[in-house]
Amino acid sequence: MSGLAHGGDAGFPPRGRERAAGPWGPGGVSRTELTPVDLLRRSAYVYPDKVAVVHGERRHTFAGLADRAGRLAAALRERGLGRGDRVGILSPNTPALLEAHFGVPAAGGVLVAVNTRLTADEVGRILAHSGAGLLLVDHELAHLAPADLPAIRIDDTGLPGDPYEDLLASAAGPDLAPLLDDEEEPISINYTSGTTGGPKGVVYTHRGAYLNAIGEVLEAGLGIDSVYLWTLPMFHCNGWCFPWGVVAAGGTQVCLRRPDPARIWKLFEAEGVTHLNGAPTLHLSIATHAAAHRLDRPVSVMVAAAPPSPTLLARLEQLNLHPTHVYGLTETYGPHTVYARRPGFEDLPDEERATRLARQGQAYPIADLVRVVDEAGADVARDGATPGEVCMRGNNVMAGYYRDPEATAAAFRGGWFHSGDVAVWHPDGDIELRDRKKDVIISGGENISTIEVEQAVVRHPAVLECAVIAIPDERWGERPKAFVTLRDGGAVTEEELIAFCRERLAHFKCPVAVAFGELPKTSTGKVQKFVLREAEWAGREKRIN
Repeated sequence: MSGLAHGGDAGFPPRGRERAAGPWGPGGVSRTELTPVDLLRRSAYVYPDKVAVVHGERRHTFAGLADRAGRLAAALRERGLGRGDRVGILSPNTPALLEAHFGVPAAGGVLVAVNTRLTADEVGRILAHSGAGLLLVDHELAHLAPADLPAIRIDDTGLPGDPYEDLLASAAGPDLAPLLDDEEEPISINYTSGTTGGPKGVVYTHRGAYLNAIGEVLEAGLGIDSVYLWTLPMFHCNGWCFPWGVVAAGGTQVCLRRPDPARIWKLFEAEGVTHLNGAPTLHLSIATHAAAHRLDRPVSVMVAAAPPSPTLLARLEQLNLHPTHVYGLTETYGPHTVYARRPGFEDLPDEERATRLARQGQAYPIADLVRVVDEAGADVARDGATPGEVCMRGNNVMAGYYRDPEATAAAFRGGWFHSGDVAVWHPDGDIELRDRKKDVIISGGENISTIEVEQAVVRHPAVLECAVIAIPDERWGERPKAFVTLRDGGAVTEEELIAFCRERLAHFKCPVAVAFGELPKTSTGKVQKFVLREAEWAGREKRIN
């Protein structure tokens, strides 16, 4: 690996706002550059003997986690890792992936955690685009590794003879002191899920990762007694910064190679799980599993990646799984907004509580408040009805797209990050998503929110999941079509489901057709609507009508 200086040669975009020196200067005893690596150094000092990581029968204390991450950092340096060099990792939610979140940046490298559900060609393109000079790869995924990229296999045994374990043992000693001059240096590159096209490399900084990790501690209510279960893919937005946040709180992280609902229900009791995160798809699988029952003690669950239905949120609360609804994008380190429960929230009727909890809320305390703007960039009315685009700025907005200055400039136009998501702004300041811009159905001159239709469909007791897209219509231009997955044992006909919607929605909003089956999804639980659109709009030059 050849060292690459931080800056244009490595393709890292500059920040939108330069840090200005204060009247007493930027340094001295009053400033330390922020990095998540220091969160582990502190917890290893304060809680050395407390269990930090659980993986089956394996247990690592905070001192042990710091030792392993420090040995990874030292071993990478000894192999020639230079400042700003990229290190790829392809792994399920294992201790090795968690250790890489500390060891790679401590060594001065930039972590590229790759989606484990991609094809070999897709993995190769991401690693080539990122310029990774080394790949750490789990044994189950070794067939996805590019043949021309140096790789170290992770057998996930924790025993000598495992190439990854031998790498750690080869280090002269642990070294977790980060090589960092400026907190704005990149810590990771996360690639977008590509639901609308090719993935982009989203650059996170040490500062942004640190602050978002602290934001997760605040909003998830993490503490020393927290036991966080890894059901969210850790490669997705660096696990929403929870690898760093749980360590900051002194909590325990339970690794899980696959989010199997049966296993999850067993771990609730066996490990005393207090927190988990995931997309609505994950929470549906938990809430509808045969083992589902009301837990004796509450578990905090974060829901994001797609707008959850009020029906799902109400079901989670019935099981003593208390949802916190957050919203964000890869470009915002994962969650950026949260629905905050105000005084009096618990006194609302169940349905009203669930409906409000389905809103996306407002920004985390560590970021600027979000706006909803019209095409001219002006704020829309806060009437809960006027749609506009969600715009963000602040400490947990990406540094930019890796080696893509044009896309970065377009996303940051006007000094705000433009999400491409359509929302309304409520009088109390909360935002509520209505759609992606491209997903708005315009039928006979009327705008139809696919989310509104989807939430009506999933109210039917036989329906597990639903996705709605526009299909061409010779009279109206476009009409909604619903793609539906039924619950186990659920039964409903197309005609019955359309009639059900007509009882709850204006008739022009109701699906004109329903297809039943499994929905195509990304690894983070987002429905790939473009796959559904391609089939419905095949042979047409345009995807609007």
